[in-house]
Amino acid sequence: MSQTHLFALPADEPSAAPADRVTLFADVVLPLPLPKLYTYRVPFELNDQVVIGGRVLVQFGAKKTLSCIVAAVHETPPKDYQAKYILEFIDDAPVVTQPQLKLFRWIADYYLCTLGEVINAALPSALKLSSESRVQLHPQYLAEGTPYPLTEQEEKIVAALSAGEDKVEGKALTFSEVGEILEINSFHKVIKSLIQKDVIFLFEHIADKYAPKVVKKVRLAHHFVAEAALEGLFEALASKPKQLDVLMRYIQRVPVYQNEHTNHGGLEKAALTSSPHLSPSAVNTLIKNGVLEQFDQIVSRFPLDENDRNQMPFQLSEAQTTARDQIMDSFGQKDITLLHGVTGAGKTEIYIDLIRSALDGGGQVLYLLPEIALTAQIVTRLMRVFGSRLGVYHSKFSDNERVEVWNGVLSGRFQVVVGVRSAVFLPFDNLSLIIVDEEHESSYKQYDPAPRYNAREVALMMGTFQGAKVLLGSATPSVETYYQCRAGRWGLVSLTKRFGEAGLPDIELIDTRRNAQAGQKKPTHHFTPELTAAIEGKLSQGEQVILFQNRRGYSPFISCLDCGWIPKCKSCAVSLSYHKFAHELRCHYCGHHDQMPRECPACGSRAIKAIGFGTERIEDDLKLMLPDALVQRMDLDTTRAKNAYQQIISDFEQQRTNVLVGTQMVTKGLDFGNVSLVGIINADSIIHYPDFRAHERAYQMFVQVSGRAGRKGKKGKVIIQTGDPQQQIFEKVMRNDYVAFYEYEIAQRREHMYPPFARVIKLTVKHVEERVALDAAVRLTQELVERLGRDAVLGPEAPYIFRIRNFYLQEITIKLSREHTVLKHAKAQILESLNLMRDDKNFRQARFVADVDPM
Repeated sequence: MSQTHLFALPADEPSAAPADRVTLFADVVLPLPLPKLYTYRVPFELNDQVVIGGRVLVQFGAKKTLSCIVAAVHETPPKDYQAKYILEFIDDAPVVTQPQLKLFRWIADYYLCTLGEVINAALPSALKLSSESRVQLHPQYLAEGTPYPLTEQEEKIVAALSAGEDKVEGKALTFSEVGEILEINSFHKVIKSLIQKDVIFLFEHIADKYAPKVVKKVRLAHHFVAEAALEGLFEALASKPKQLDVLMRYIQRVPVYQNEHTNHGGLEKAALTSSPHLSPSAVNTLIKNGVLEQFDQIVSRFPLDENDRNQMPFQLSEAQTTARDQIMDSFGQKDITLLHGVTGAGKTEIYIDLIRSALDGGGQVLYLLPEIALTAQIVTRLMRVFGSRLGVYHSKFSDNERVEVWNGVLSGRFQVVVGVRSAVFLPFDNLSLIIVDEEHESSYKQYDPAPRYNAREVALMMGTFQGAKVLLGSATPSVETYYQCRAGRWGLVSLTKRFGEAGLPDIELIDTRRNAQAGQKKPTHHFTPELTAAIEGKLSQGEQVILFQNRRGYSPFISCLDCGWIPKCKSCAVSLSYHKFAHELRCHYCGHHDQMPRECPACGSRAIKAIGFGTERIEDDLKLMLPDALVQRMDLDTTRAKNAYQQIISDFEQQRTNVLVGTQMVTKGLDFGNVSLVGIINADSIIHYPDFRAHERAYQMFVQVSGRAGRKGKKGKVIIQTGDPQQQIFEKVMRNDYVAFYEYEIAQRREHMYPPFARVIKLTVKHVEERVALDAAVRLTQELVERLGRDAVLGPEAPYIFRIRNFYLQEITIKLSREHTVLKHAKAQILESLNLMRDDKNFRQARFVADVDPM
């Protein structure tokens, strides 16, 4: 839709209220970080149109026109300001449901952000109205012209505006289009001059970005459908063979003889114009002469046919059936259950069976996955079972595709949705089952911008609000989740064996320091002889290999061998990583990039060397070591395109690739039947990280990536390269002993009061000046200590990466009791402290970020 609002003219005051009409006010959620809702007055003539959850158009501030969501309707005017009138109602039905609004309020409250920030993150951008200044010829100029002379530049603008098809209103131009016509950057003076001469006026154009997918179709004109008329048409076209060919093709594809109603749906025009045997001009001539009618039809962007379903019976194994029954029993007593199954145990088949049961009961299902990479494999399997009832939702989809899924959930077309973390914002109102697969994954956490939510926690609250059961699944559950199960609050079901004949892989530790001390020859410094031999052996047997290195790029940094110079990012306190393919240095925090220097800028030496290795270097070296092998890489650099994940996975599944090198993307639930070897190149970099979750993440990553090997009956092997094989974590990984790992980890958490025994909130202070950042952090810490006590507040301290995007950082950690009343009180005190800091004139330019339950 498209609407205009003239800023030059004030909105007309609605007429006096009829005696039987009440004055209504609407509290709206503006897509801005405002702490309160804003109240607008509903025009009397629109009282019957106001709908909670619908979008309305309002004026905010002097010249801002925004779309927002109606959160409440009442009869109480605001006390502190005069309510403006709502300009227009965009929707006659909610685009945001009542359960959503309740959930959004909880997210804002729990994660210390505003409702506007939640709405901004939740709504697909195509559902938000875009506002852009435009100019149009003034009605007075169209009627009378102007007595003022126009410059050459002004004449150009008037000529462009006069070229519109609408003879009454003329054409509208955006500011950017004006600049292109004049071919200058500074064009605002020209616009101002034309406004003063009453030649043009300025207005704000509001356009709903969502556009349905439309295809052009043709059908036979209705008066030719009758058999006699059609025979006469054939005779008339006998001397025009190209047009006759088009008509024959249409009749073949749309058999109007058998059923006249089949003609109504017509045929896609492209089916005729793109055929190499037909003339496009002949198609257009038939349309021009009225033989064919051209029309537009809105179609789905997800053309799933019911015939695509696999109607074959779906059989669970005995172990899977037992686990499914145990889950159902658990749901009879508890709302949340954990399915703890080893990698390759067949959890997905159990999920599918549970989804079918939920749909048969008339409910909706949300199936969450941590990464887009997983959706490619999972969606293919789900489509075969659920067909057109399945929707897919993730960030690689276009805005229009996401809106189509949003509307599909609202209308009931999509009864089950598989998606990544943002899928928790979809407008469900009848959820009966939520599945959170790989529930331990940090990818469920949103880091920036606000709301900094964890989709797993939001899913649990969705289940509470809608009365849905929640199933968490993982081979390596988070410590917090397993603790809840052990405490008896959540149900626990275990699958201890792999599906079918597959067994767990053998795991071998390789001591890289011992190899180096023994002087063993190796092809490159990051492949041990044992790993190299294992790769060559598996490839010679026609089997596939996955190599894991949790660092992208060619090398973490470069250095001058003579003076030790290392290039740093100008905006962040990190070294620049070398990317060989682009032959440039990049910052992985702010995106800054520089050309690879030919010589050291410090001493002029050309002895510059890449230090360390990332996935790009491993891929490069493998191609030199194994020239006959087909090597592919899966990391952030190779998966930016929309379908890149799917293509890489498809190539590996179809065995068009022998070796897959990747970051943690390759650890997450992927299922490849021919992989018999997994190599972990540098395990130590994952273990030794300054974070209380470091060992938990390392254990999860090692077990998950190991689980990619030997999944279809073949005995798999995992080789872990480490310089410290005595680390306790390796023993637990090799025995696949999650319980032993959990017992050790939970004891450490209890001793140091970390989750699940405490709630953690991290506050980050940012400023472009290091001294101001520290002063603000010290002042905020003092304020928090007075309110919460010294024991609850740790810091401030500079993080490991102390400067990002030109902002110096200071962090304050707050540890709180898990009791609801304590947490609620503490959050209120934190918000008050932050507001005091923002009001302090010395820290007005500082930024304060609150992260609840940081990962």
